Amino acid sequence: MLSPSPILDGELLRAFVAFADEKNFTRAARRCALSQPALHERVQKLSDQLGVALYRRDGRALELTEDGARVAEFARRTLDRSGEFLASLRGSVAQDRVTLAAGEGAYLYVLSRSIEAFVRRSGVTLELLTLGGPACVAAVLEGRAHVGVAVLDVVPRGLRATELVRAPVCAVMSRRHPLAAKARVSLADLSGERLVLAPDGQSHRSIVTRAISSAGRASSREPPIEADGWPLMLAFAAMGVGVAIANGVCALPKGAVSRPIPELGSVTYKLVTTTNPSPATERLASALLERAASDEAHPQSQRGRTTKITRRRGSL
Repeated sequence: MLSPSPILDGELLRAFVAFADEKNFTRAARRCALSQPALHERVQKLSDQLGVALYRRDGRALELTEDGARVAEFARRTLDRSGEFLASLRGSVAQDRVTLAAGEGAYLYVLSRSIEAFVRRSGVTLELLTLGGPACVAAVLEGRAHVGVAVLDVVPRGLRATELVRAPVCAVMSRRHPLAAKARVSLADLSGERLVLAPDGQSHRSIVTRAISSAGRASSREPPIEADGWPLMLAFAAMGVGVAIANGVCALPKGAVSRPIPELGSVTYKLVTTTNPSPATERLASALLERAASDEAHPQSQRGRTTKITRRRGSL
């Protein structure tokens, strides 16, 4: 039964953080130098103290419940602050650390200049996680990352989001391709074109193929060219072997041009944090937003892009 105000043991919190990272009792136990039964017992004891289920089974996999994600974020924050407090008692200063999660495209085309400036000026140790979309958001919810940047439509409970960049979805092709003469490209224009797409099973591919199918259009009879990652996808388009569908934030390789596809609309990269960020988290988030505003004010710095992108400045 849940006590009025349970005192949470730091060892229970450490055990649960390890489990939240690994989603596997054996690996988590190894990290904590415990036996698997002992680790399981600590996670179960924490669950009993709080009166909530911390994880569930999905087939053979384990995943955190919504409450479990909230507890994981709380546990990491509590352990970090305990370490800072102990350091201050001993007369030393704990080094500020902050973790940023984002996907490959966000790092390469949205955040690179912001990160460079933050590392040079902030004095904060920056850790980076490469996680796309849902995995990025989950990392912030669970406390594995303090700041996330991702394309998302719905902001989960417990997070707050600020628009960072909005850009059109574009067709990218060789500058010698006939479509390069157009100011914009329609889905009808792509009918019969061989496309450069992400590997089967990735969200980019399913979104593009579903949009083309719903418009009643068919791509080339040739199978799409698969490319894992924006740089390779854009490089293939520049070579003239197919037409890639990419976000307008992408910097184009030599020989490539991009044209917006109005029917596919735009994508919005959002910056997400928890609702109670630490001072170091606030500093990173503010730096990313300020850089975005600077880039909007000086569009000539957005080299290699042929489409207009909109960068928003927001307050956390």
